[in-house]
Amino acid sequence: MILNCVAIDDEPLALELVGKFIEQTAFLKLTGKFSNAIEALSFINQQEVQLIFMDIQMPDLSGMELARVLDGKKKSDQTRIIFATAYHQFAIEGYKVDALDYLLKPYSYEEFLNAATKAFAYFERLNQEGKSESKEAEKSNPDYIFLKVEYQLVKVQLKDIAYVEAYKDYVKVHLISKPNPILSLTSLKSMEELLPADQFMRVHRSFIVALDHIESVSKNVINIGNQSIAVGDNYKESFLEFMSRWMS
Repeated sequence: MILNCVAIDDEPLALELVGKFIEQTAFLKLTGKFSNAIEALSFINQQEVQLIFMDIQMPDLSGMELARVLDGKKKSDQTRIIFATAYHQFAIEGYKVDALDYLLKPYSYEEFLNAATKAFAYFERLNQEGKSESKEAEKSNPDYIFLKVEYQLVKVQLKDIAYVEAYKDYVKVHLISKPNPILSLTSLKSMEELLPADQFMRVHRSFIVALDHIESVSKNVINIGNQSIAVGDNYKESFLEFMSRWMS
């Protein structure tokens, strides 16, 4: 598999270096070099580009702004970004726009190759998932989901999920098989849409529970293992409906 790459940097020497690194990497193909992010965006919208190496601080349109534009166009899964910048303080912001990796200038070819290899592994997994999803569409619903954990996709069995908890910009996915939860950069609403409605229910603005793992209910409080979860006022009606079917 060869990944089509674009390099974007307003510094000529930096642009030349990243272009050179791309060209000497066997599984990467340099399809464009740009000193202007707006010109690069036009190219990306017309061509198939898997990987973008780009600076953050650039005139007209910054790297962060371009990342948000691509995310808004729903290209974020098929087109991934590796930031290359001289400013380490952008690392957290880069994580929030789901950058695949972050290279701090000046970086060596070894550091570049590590980031590129991570990208290759990501797209290899994505291809495998696409094949799996095609097969699963002919069968019943899949019994697992993939969650973004740090810079990788982690496969989680649905039956292993006890409950999901909102935590700032993340969610904590509490598993039966592990003592510590998985921390994923997503919203509780996204998790609610991802999880099957016949197996999971949102019972609070901060909690989704696995219905099969409910051990007891008392006074609108759900008990799962050692965790007690209150049913929020906005969710009582749907939960009581479930309870009436459960007890019938």
